[in-house]
Amino acid sequence: MIVLKLGGSAITDKERPETVDGPALAAAADAIATARESPERALADRLVVVHGGGSFGHHHASEHGVTTTDGTHDPTAVSDIHGAMGALNGFVRKRLLERDVPAVPVHPLSTAYRDETGRLEFPTGQVETLVDEGFVPVLHGDLIAHAGSGATVVSGDELVAELARALEAERIGLCSTVPGVLDADDAVIDRIGGFEAVADVLGESEATDVTGGMAAKVRALLELEAEASIFGLDDLESFLTGEEPGTTVE
Repeated sequence: MIVLKLGGSAITDKERPETVDGPALAAAADAIATARESPERALADRLVVVHGGGSFGHHHASEHGVTTTDGTHDPTAVSDIHGAMGALNGFVRKRLLERDVPAVPVHPLSTAYRDETGRLEFPTGQVETLVDEGFVPVLHGDLIAHAGSGATVVSGDELVAELARALEAERIGLCSTVPGVLDADDAVIDRIGGFEAVADVLGESEATDVTGGMAAKVRALLELEAEASIFGLDDLESFLTGEEPGTTVE
């Protein structure tokens, strides 16, 4: 099982609201399709895709002041944020379907919630069954019900972590705008075994991001049992066919 995250900044223009990066999204879809057609197809045959919010969800979440901890009871805010993410999900699935990847939507707003302590509850039986039946579920960062807080953001990174645990994923990949986690000299860090070693070089996202940027991604991946890779779009196909490009988080 592979759980793959397509970063929102990798497939959208995060500086322009609700703008898809068409060439980048097409390249991602091509890489996924090619990997599934390769001799190493078995590696990419059981695949779950999660995509971030990019200029769709993050823009509206920021406008409404909604984060992973600050919620809203405004149905217009819920509609704006979830609607934008649904639109981006449609674009992602359309590109995958054009390449004969059997992509189907799974919307976290309909399946996940946070309890009173903020703990994420996310049943994954639907996702696993879809994979067993030959589909590629495509999930996304979203709003979800949050007991006592209305609705809050669930990030794509949180979903990746939950899916990786529940589905016992053998491979976890985060496709970003950079070729890996970069050090102070902009060189790719080969392996990360603890957050303290890289805390100084992990800054916030330069564009609007309500979910914590690269620091949050690394923290989430460090909590997983399986190793994960953070890499750029150019390395997506090689990751899906068994290589370990970019930065390995262990």
